[in-house]
Amino acid sequence: MSRSGELFVRVDRAADAPLSVQIAASVRAAVLGGALGPGDTLPSSRALAADLGVSRGVVVNAYEQLVGEGFATGRRGGGTVVAVRPDGTASRAPSGPDQAADESVARAVLDLTPGRPATRLLQDPEWRSAWRRAVAESVPAEPPDHLGLPSLRHAVAVYLHRVRGVEATADEVLITAGASDALVLVAMALGAGQHRPRIVVEDPSYPTARRVLSAAGARVEALPVDADGPRVADLAALSPAPDAVLLTPSHQYPLGGRMPVQEQLDLLRWAAAEEVVVLEDDYDSEFRHRRRPLPAMASLPSRADVVLIGSWSKTLTPWLRCGWMIVRGSVGDRLRATRAQLDTPVSGVQQAALAYFLSGGGLARHTARAQRQYSHRRGLVAAALGNRPDVTLGALDGGLHVVVHLSPGTDAAALVRAAARRGVIVADLADYYAAPASSPGLVLGYGAPTDLELRRALSVLTTLLDTTRLTGSPDEGDTAVLRD
Repeated sequence: MSRSGELFVRVDRAADAPLSVQIAASVRAAVLGGALGPGDTLPSSRALAADLGVSRGVVVNAYEQLVGEGFATGRRGGGTVVAVRPDGTASRAPSGPDQAADESVARAVLDLTPGRPATRLLQDPEWRSAWRRAVAESVPAEPPDHLGLPSLRHAVAVYLHRVRGVEATADEVLITAGASDALVLVAMALGAGQHRPRIVVEDPSYPTARRVLSAAGARVEALPVDADGPRVADLAALSPAPDAVLLTPSHQYPLGGRMPVQEQLDLLRWAAAEEVVVLEDDYDSEFRHRRRPLPAMASLPSRADVVLIGSWSKTLTPWLRCGWMIVRGSVGDRLRATRAQLDTPVSGVQQAALAYFLSGGGLARHTARAQRQYSHRRGLVAAALGNRPDVTLGALDGGLHVVVHLSPGTDAAALVRAAARRGVIVADLADYYAAPASSPGLVLGYGAPTDLELRRALSVLTTLLDTTRLTGSPDEGDTAVLRD
């Protein structure tokens, strides 16, 4: 153990609380009581498990909970170490003089921007092992396959069959540099000569998708939808029919609803009859908190051309800039031909590392760990905001964000500005609409912040909402941002 001495952990097998929760509570109390300080190393999971007479997995789960809360961090080769002071604020390693200014700004901000995952979870042996194996391989003299490394395409096909029920072969998988790269490929493949493909997107939707498609030469048309996505009747009323429609049926982004299976089947029949390509963005399908995910549209029986698009930006980290597409039929041939013309933008070493990570089960285990943390943080948001009479929470069934629907007439943009003045970054729901938003709201991401950071940010937001209820507008006066 470290300078703090022996760590005493009590577990009561007769108690209702799981053993892992009891262990985490003991360590948490030791930190907040001053018995443990920043940099102190916790006992190894194997040693503590032996002392307590529990399985090692119980201790691992407890340590993962503490890391997710921000009380501890995993250090390569150095076990799990305490990361906060007794006052509950995070400690940081000293930085060089050239980094001091940047890090002082970073310390002042609690970023609840949606779509940011908990990248701390990637500090695990399987992730590092996959990259070591990839780097240790002989370096080929020829460039990677333009469709993607065969081993990675096979691993993706196996993974999607297990978690999404999609029957696909490795030949139907195309590796991309993320969802944006996939949309560029679609726009270019559907365009021919002077033809600019007309692509219908949901409104609201991911603003970057609209921007990327437009930049790639597509004519983007936004179709107003509710939380469950578009209605087939609204699509059928479009004349002429579009070249493609981009949907998030499993988890509408950002509203969070699910497109009923019958509506999906009706949409596929319409798309087949009108020769419309269905672009299914499998956004956030890995993380479900209350209900099991719907089947992917690409797994439903249909004659329509369905392109399933996904990435590892939310599951692992957006720094990878890597994803995949399931492509079939005539549109699949066009997408493969377009990729052959452009060649692959994804590093072969990176593809090899991901192939090892997927095929060895590392991704599945990582996703399970992340699911536990995200479900816990979702509960923190619901506890802080769910019982307020002035807001309604949406998008709680899955994903990494929640939509806070505000009372009619509330100035959401003013709330966003006021929160930013206090060091909390949130998104305005209106920014996700192409047309004016029908009602005010905020979008909060809870994937990246620790539990401590999330609680602090929610405290700021509840104070602002209280002020808004009393005065009709948030206090936007000059206020010092949060400091550690």
